[in-house]
Amino acid sequence: MERLEAALEKAREQRHTGPKADSSRKKPGQKPVRASSGAWADLQELKLSTRVARNQRITTQSNNALSGPYDMLRSRALRIMGDNDWKRLAITSPNTACGKTTVTANLAISMARQSDLRILALDMDMRRPALNKLLSHKDRYNLHDVLVGAAEPQQQFLRLGDNLAFGLNYKPAQNPSELLQSNRTRDRLNEIEAIYEPDIIIFDMPPLIGSDDNVGFMHNVDCGILVGAAGETSITNLDTCEKELSELTNVLGVVLNKCRYLDADSGYQYEYY
Repeated sequence: MERLEAALEKAREQRHTGPKADSSRKKPGQKPVRASSGAWADLQELKLSTRVARNQRITTQSNNALSGPYDMLRSRALRIMGDNDWKRLAITSPNTACGKTTVTANLAISMARQSDLRILALDMDMRRPALNKLLSHKDRYNLHDVLVGAAEPQQQFLRLGDNLAFGLNYKPAQNPSELLQSNRTRDRLNEIEAIYEPDIIIFDMPPLIGSDDNVGFMHNVDCGILVGAAGETSITNLDTCEKELSELTNVLGVVLNKCRYLDADSGYQYEYY
């Protein structure tokens, strides 16, 4: 606890006396000696049962056929992000029910199977949080409590294994758009990054259509993935949202989710991607 309090105080001093947080962010290519290993060890541990993982379509806990598509996405994302010194990745979709939260959880767990990486996944969908339901967990504090300073990260973050942590919401936030685009949120994220020193931060963002939440927040990230649902997301919506995302941040790629039937030439004849 003393280590965390000291790290928080140092981060606050840097925020008030140093350069702007956005210009001082560490990049994946800048690997410092990590003095904050204890910060991860002090986090509450999250237990993800095989039954919950199976029911929620979390397939990446093991390296098997069903984890293959996410593992390919992981490897491509890490290569491109590494080449460009990017470390903050937003995952969004044109509308609801595209599976962006499922992609977020599976991608985070797949990345964390690389033991030399630290991954932090944050639920920034403040209107309709879903990552907590996917992981079957409920607690006292919300991630938005941390962002406004009503709780500290160590009171709210959950550690899955040694090198993956989640920040969850259990209820919607008040005034989500204003919260996401506030300077307080920007500064708080930089404090969190200073304490836990993750290699990759994944943000589960709201859908692009229907609110201005992404417009006010995307300057905090390096790149984004757009998730569409096969047979549900229209080509028009996908094209429009890809263009909008490109105006807000770098587009890492577009993922076609819920595509169950492919021919034998796709992958290794897995059941679905």
